Amino acid sequence: MIDSLFSLLEGFLVALTWQNLLYCFIGVMLGMIIGILPGLGPVSGTALLIPITFGMEPVSAIIMLSGIFYGSMYGGTITSVLVNVPGEAASVITCIDGYEMTKQGRAGTALGVAAIGSFIGGIVAVMVLTFVGPFLSSVALKFGPPEFFSIMLLGMLMIVALMGKSLIRGLIAAFIGLLLSMVGQDIVSGEYRFTFNSFHLMEGIDFAVMAMGLFGISEILINAENPARVGKPPKVKGLLPRREEWPSTLKAVGRGTGIGMILGLIPGANSIIASTFSYILEKKVSKDPSRFGKGAIEGVAGPETANNAHSGAALIPLFSLGLPSSPTMAVILGAFIMHGLTPGPTLFTNNPDFVWGLIASMFIGNVMLLILNLPLVGMWAKIAMVPYKLLFPIILMVIFLGTYSLNGSLWDVGMMMVFGIIGYIMKKLDIPISAMIVTFILGSQLESSMLQSLSISTEGFLIFFLRPISTVIMLITIVVFAMSIYSTIKNKRSNLEADVEI
Repeated sequence: MIDSLFSLLEGFLVALTWQNLLYCFIGVMLGMIIGILPGLGPVSGTALLIPITFGMEPVSAIIMLSGIFYGSMYGGTITSVLVNVPGEAASVITCIDGYEMTKQGRAGTALGVAAIGSFIGGIVAVMVLTFVGPFLSSVALKFGPPEFFSIMLLGMLMIVALMGKSLIRGLIAAFIGLLLSMVGQDIVSGEYRFTFNSFHLMEGIDFAVMAMGLFGISEILINAENPARVGKPPKVKGLLPRREEWPSTLKAVGRGTGIGMILGLIPGANSIIASTFSYILEKKVSKDPSRFGKGAIEGVAGPETANNAHSGAALIPLFSLGLPSSPTMAVILGAFIMHGLTPGPTLFTNNPDFVWGLIASMFIGNVMLLILNLPLVGMWAKIAMVPYKLLFPIILMVIFLGTYSLNGSLWDVGMMMVFGIIGYIMKKLDIPISAMIVTFILGSQLESSMLQSLSISTEGFLIFFLRPISTVIMLITIVVFAMSIYSTIKNKRSNLEADVEI
């Protein structure tokens, strides 16, 4: 613990340089804007802005991208409360009671509680990352290839099972992602595969090109079908709860922090699940559940705290195990790799300045967000009213310029557009893009771990069930897969029975 404190102090020396302070500020500002604009969200925003980090120092680049991630969680709250339009998916739950409070003339209180809860949840999560991250990394150093294969397989399966409504659709997305990850040079034989004799594909598919197409272009196409409402945001006054509301508010913040922390460690349990679970819990423990949906302050405090605590906690498995626990974490993992960094057990020992500088910047970023969030709330609300006919051309310009700037290649622009159409089709068919992107990023690592395991094994695939840690993880994987199949069959039967009754 003492070592972690000293390392954190050294991290502040890195984070407090003027360059990194500037990038942290830019990141959280962009994150706020991305969270406010309906339809973008942290995944799309982070993916779109990866190209502008090329040429930057790795620590500055990831500080900015991380700022976008947790900044968007703050931003999504504002339009949810003021105009009943969630800026990002996790803020949908906030609309239920947040907008009701606005109609009662308590928009300021709702936003104040959300900001305080978000700050507490974010700070606590970063503190846990400070002390738990190095411990998990030291444990993971004892892992061999079989253990890494098992834990990556479990993480991928949980994302497939939890991120989509259908296990079959999730498996289809995962298969596509794995297939695309194999394009290029075989890591064992060195031969080229799935390149169709195109030299553009010999080095594989560029992650940034894929991400900007799947998330950026597809989001524009989807949102063009449902343009956001335009109106005048209400006035904001009185940012703090009443005296009698403080006890219940603080209890909701505490429970939200715990829920967000726990779910942040579980692959696939994204911030939407955290905020939803928090809202359900607050309603269950309330003495008067009928208040929910009519402007209950706990219905804002709990979910908003949970989704920000989740954002910080999601970095723990990424840093210590190299395992993304959400779609945005998968995009940030891709950014790590593009900047020559390998998240996992050796990250804390091989790149201490980077790790602790990033962690320290998250403390600073959360303070920046608390300061920015309330005084400028009127300005943030007006940004949400920008018509899509003005917003779309700007976003498209950023996407096309960003893609072309990667390698100065029109091929990349064409590939990005192809992935944009693929992403649009997947969303229309309700096939989870997150499962595809996670398996694409982890595919090469999964293949490498499997081949290394088989090379040291005399028992073939049984090696994954002959080592204690790997055996436990594989058994959990089998249980999760079986439960997913059971849940899918049960849901189908319920739907059929409902159709018969109708």
